[in-house]
Amino acid sequence: MKTLTLAAVAALFPVAALAHDGMHINDAYARSANPKTGAIFLTLENHRKVACSLQSVASDAADRVELHSHSEENGVMRMGAIEGGITVPAGGTHQLARGGDHVMLMGLTRPLADGDSIDLTLDFGDCGSETTTAVVDNQREDAAAEHGDHAGH
Repeated sequence: MKTLTLAAVAALFPVAALAHDGMHINDAYARSANPKTGAIFLTLENHRKVACSLQSVASDAADRVELHSHSEENGVMRMGAIEGGITVPAGGTHQLARGGDHVMLMGLTRPLADGDSIDLTLDFGDCGSETTTAVVDNQREDAAAEHGDHAGH
């Protein structure tokens, strides 16, 4: 019986190891500053041995979904689309957070109320795609919250 148990554990080990290989999306949540726009924040974890680049995100929650970032120009914070994607180094992480890189939802197809779920498909190019769900939490505060919201979109 002991041999059978060890064989079963050994047979499952490769599957468990593969479960942590690839890209992982953690702590995805959304906020909506107004009825037309919203933003998604999350952490990307790259468990691969090569760098992966987030090329785009798709969702039916908005007419347009873009990767955006904030930058400071002459003391003024500006936001704009990211060209070329967001690279996550091999074995590394990249946080999409308020005041920094994030997913922008423009032309919302429905109001985003606290507790609502938004399905997302993240395209990592050669590293494949991943799906996740972001929960709307308009009350959530982050360290970067002082950089403002997306009311200007």
